[in-house]
Order: sequence, then structure tokens, then C-alpha cells
Amino acid sequence: MMLKDNRLNSQLPYKETRITDDKRSHQLTNINVWTPDSQWLAYDVRPSGSSFTGLSIEKIHVKTKQQVEIYRAKYGSHVGVVTVSAENPPRYAFIHGPEHPNEHWQYDFHHRRGVYVNDGELNVAHGIDAMCITPPYIVGALRGGTHVHVFSPDGKWLSFTYNDHVMHELGVQYDQRNVAVAVPAGRVSVEPKRHAREYSGDYFCSVVSVTTQMPKPDSNEISRAYEEGWIGQHGYLNASGQWQERALAFMGDTHANNGDVIPEIYIVDLPNDAENFKIAGDQPIQGTEFSLPSPPKSVYQRRLTFTHKRKYPGLAKQPRHWLRSSPDGKFIACLMLDDNEIVQLWLVCTITGELFQITYGALSIQSAFNWDSRGEYICFVYDNCVVRCQISTGELQALTARTELAPVADAIVFSPNDRLIAFMRDVDGFRQLYMVETGLG
Repeated sequence: MMLKDNRLNSQLPYKETRITDDKRSHQLTNINVWTPDSQWLAYDVRPSGSSFTGLSIEKIHVKTKQQVEIYRAKYGSHVGVVTVSAENPPRYAFIHGPEHPNEHWQYDFHHRRGVYVNDGELNVAHGIDAMCITPPYIVGALRGGTHVHVFSPDGKWLSFTYNDHVMHELGVQYDQRNVAVAVPAGRVSVEPKRHAREYSGDYFCSVVSVTTQMPKPDSNEISRAYEEGWIGQHGYLNASGQWQERALAFMGDTHANNGDVIPEIYIVDLPNDAENFKIAGDQPIQGTEFSLPSPPKSVYQRRLTFTHKRKYPGLAKQPRHWLRSSPDGKFIACLMLDDNEIVQLWLVCTITGELFQITYGALSIQSAFNWDSRGEYICFVYDNCVVRCQISTGELQALTARTELAPVADAIVFSPNDRLIAFMRDVDGFRQLYMVETGLG
């Protein structure tokens, strides 16, 4: 898959539209921001991308500009980072911070939960994950905070990153970020509560990644698991020729002998039957007073990439991005530096880990990215333009004019019908929503 230098085609036959103009900021999540009919965008209203003080989750109709409040936080809590399921009618999942926060319990990585709202029952939040922080811990409940809740393609499961309150109390260094899932294996009740901050959840949740406090240098052990993505619309064909229906790709931080932290791609294969998540492996699913929750018996983690011999090893640390699989599950897209220290788009074979460089640009890619529904294009920011990249050729087509200030790097997302891309621009101190036609669909 060797491609020629793919310089940017800057002809602009496509139409860019500003969607919001009210004097407040609007934040899109990095994936699943569209409703299935490609008519609405869901967003939160935090003042800036790095703060978590938004009070509402909303959606806006991209043609009529009608705004609808999905949920409003109460009692001193805040909400943000909303994603949409592909079901019809959809559900909206997002982070909910603690209500009635005080000096002992306030929003933090390990003090937040996931909730969802049904499209037909707005402003009614249902808990995703249960939390139990007093022993004996409960199987199916977690012990801390969850973040960026993303529905599986069929809308039945969710993935998210996780931080543990119990380990955080032992020492911040013991609270390692991990990847976890919520599966429909029955509601998890935390009753009676032994701590005022505990709560129940509608899903059975478990950690699915394995991290190590002090990874052995140049080993497959990792200190952190993050930026996960579902593999394929229906999974992927594994090395044994069997169809793996549910799996996640995530970034894992390996450690080199010289002390460098090198992010690599890992895959975790999940059982298709949610009930199998209740079967423990060698360590307790719910964790102990001195250890993190552990994956169930039928969850398998493997390292996919081995980039330590490259001139610039590991995945690109900037821009921040999330691993995204092709719809057929054959490839995982990521960003890495080439030998000239330029951030390029790469594909990794899900079975073998073989690397294919897709872009050969003179400039670095500037944002997170997403695939179209057919696996033919990926969209991102390049040279301060929103572009679409044709995977088969590596050709870059500019969809927006080059501007002095680049579009926001956090989210560049195809609509389900592939005809539009949603993105953000910072304008006069506020983050506004935009879309641009793709010429596809």
C-alpha cells in the first residue's frame, strides 16, 4: 500500500455552514455526535474544552437550527461529553458529575458516572454504571469514575475509560486509567448503601484491560489503557478464521528501558454473551481493597503493534486521538510520526499488526478523525482545513477553506449518511458548531 506524496487538493466545491451562533460554547464529543437520521447534533455547553462546568446536554437540528434540551444538571452537578446510540429512537449517554459536591467529594476522574437519556423521555437520566466503594465490593459495580461512554454499533453495550476511587485513596499513583464496558446482564443494585456516594446502575460493568503499576521495560505490560474504540460494525475475523463479534482496540502505555513511555495498540476480545462477564478469572472482577477490578475469565488482551524499532516509536501523543476501526473490522486507524517527525495517518491490520502508511503529507495531521460508513474515507484537519482522505489512494480533498485559526482538533465526525461532517471552530471567545458537505452519500 505504498502511496505517493498526497498533496492537498484545495478546490472547494463544498458548502460549509455555521450551525450555532449563541454567545456560549458548544462541545462535540469525538464520535457518535449525530442522531441516526443525520438531522441532529448532540453537544454539551461547557465554557471550554478543558473545563467540566456545563449544565446541560442539548441537540440542535442542523437545518432548522431548533435547539432541544436533552438534560439539565441539578444540585451543583455538571454534565458533558455526550454520545448518541445508533438505535431509532436513539439514546444519549454522557458524564454526570456528583450532585451536592463538597470539599470531600467533588468532580474528578474517579468521581463521575455515566448516565443515559431516552429520546422519548428527555430530562430523565438513568444510571449506566453502579458504584460500590465499601467492602465487600459488588460484582458488576465499579468503584470510581467513568468517562466518554460510547455505544457499541448495535447500541446494546457501552465502552468507557475508568478511574478507581478505592485505589486513589490508597495513593494517586495506584489509580491507573483502564478501559471498561457496560453490558446488558441485569441491573446492579447497591442497596443498602454503606456510603452516601454509592449508587446503582442499569448495566453490569467490568474492567476489561489489564494494567501494571510498574511495567517491565520493553515488555507487553502497560501502565495505562485509554482512547478505546469498538472494532468493526459487527466485530472482525480473527487469526483462526473465526468471527470475533465484540472487541475493542485501545492505546496502552508501554515503557522502554530508557524510561520513555511508548503508546502501542492493544486489542481486547470480549465474549458475545453478556452473562459470561459474571465469570471471574484468576482475580476478583470487583477488585479488592488493595487491587483494581480485574477482567472476567473470557476477556483476552493482546498487543497488536510493536513500533519500538521505528525512528519515532509509538502512536502520536499529539494531537489527541482515539483509535477507530474500519467498518469491516480489518484495520485500525491511528496517527504516528513518520521518519521526518510528521504526524501521518496509518492503518494497522487487526490480525497481524502490519502497518500501512496512508498519508504522506508535508504537514502534520492536526486533529482526531473518523471513518465514513463504507470504510472508504477518513476525515480530519490538515493545513487548517477539514479534509477527507480517500483510503485507497491517500488523496486529501479540502472541504473547507484554509483559515488562520484551525478548526478545533477534538471532533471531526461524519454523519451516518456520509453527506456531512460536523466540526467546531472557536469564534470570538466561544466554541461554535459547523458542518460541511462531503460530496459523498
